[in-house]
Amino acid sequence: MHTGVYHSLDFAAEGKSTDFLSIPFSVDRSPYFQVKVPMVRIKRGTGPRVLLMAGNHGDEYEGEFSLMRLIRRLEPDMVKGEITILPLANTPAVMAARRRSPLDDGNLNRAFPGDLAGSPTFRIAYFLERELFPRHDVIFDLHSGGTTMAHLPCALIERQGPPDRFARALDLMKATGLGHGFIAENGATAPTSMAAAARAGAIGLSGEFGGGGTVTPATMAATSRAIDNVLLALGAVDEPVLGAPSVDAAPMQLLALDSHEQSIFATRRGWFEPAVALGVRVQKGDVAGWYHDLSRVDATEETLRFHEAGIVIARRLPADSQAGDCLIQVARPVDDRTVLTQAL
Repeated sequence: MHTGVYHSLDFAAEGKSTDFLSIPFSVDRSPYFQVKVPMVRIKRGTGPRVLLMAGNHGDEYEGEFSLMRLIRRLEPDMVKGEITILPLANTPAVMAARRRSPLDDGNLNRAFPGDLAGSPTFRIAYFLERELFPRHDVIFDLHSGGTTMAHLPCALIERQGPPDRFARALDLMKATGLGHGFIAENGATAPTSMAAAARAGAIGLSGEFGGGGTVTPATMAATSRAIDNVLLALGAVDEPVLGAPSVDAAPMQLLALDSHEQSIFATRRGWFEPAVALGVRVQKGDVAGWYHDLSRVDATEETLRFHEAGIVIARRLPADSQAGDCLIQVARPVDDRTVLTQAL
């Protein structure tokens, strides 16, 4: 009664059903309190088994808004197979408008494989990796830069699993219709949802759809298209659910993010002024921005230069920064042949 997780969803049931993942966790306000994480299931016959999730980090809203809308619009007669929707995966973090849970400071995307006897974030991770992910063929986990980062909209996969599964993940990443997609090199034991999906035998797909703790018409449209496109590519639906049919997009530029040298980190307190916009292609040694010391009027701002060439995919939004903050990041353009050869 005081540890673990439970729910009453029947995964074999046809139709549309809603339940909560319930996690007992006493708080001062309520000794028998339970964390309630909403889950929705739509099932009709046999077909692809897809899990869509958002709210892995609480302050990333494109996925949360889109999946809540999808829940309201999607009906069983529109579906082939099974679609599970987890719109607010780390619900306490969502409700606190924080990246991490206020209950335990847990970062869900660093908590896998989880712990059934641990704090709420680790119990959620345990349930996802051990119980929910293995019931699905594809896991699509929607992210953005959160409150403090702006991110170039792009799809993401990790280099996980056997080559054939990785090739299928690459195909699905391209199917999102986003202009950029990058491959992260986090390793099989990584504490991320994508590594957890691979350990569960599923294809992991993710993406970064905006940032700044808000949304825009452009980021919401890109998120809606990506969800529709993935469901269409899998054959889970026959028509777009969230938006109009997508027009033919330009080929996706693949990117590799495989070195800490692709980021510039603050090493002391300061204020960051970027020199380039997201999506710009830069060379090693180009000016990335300037780092100011507002506590010293006589101190010249420090010029920051990129350590690696690539395309700018993320930058810090608040100018005020501390040692260890990532200020700006680039990813290295690669082609399909390079990506697939490395997977062998």
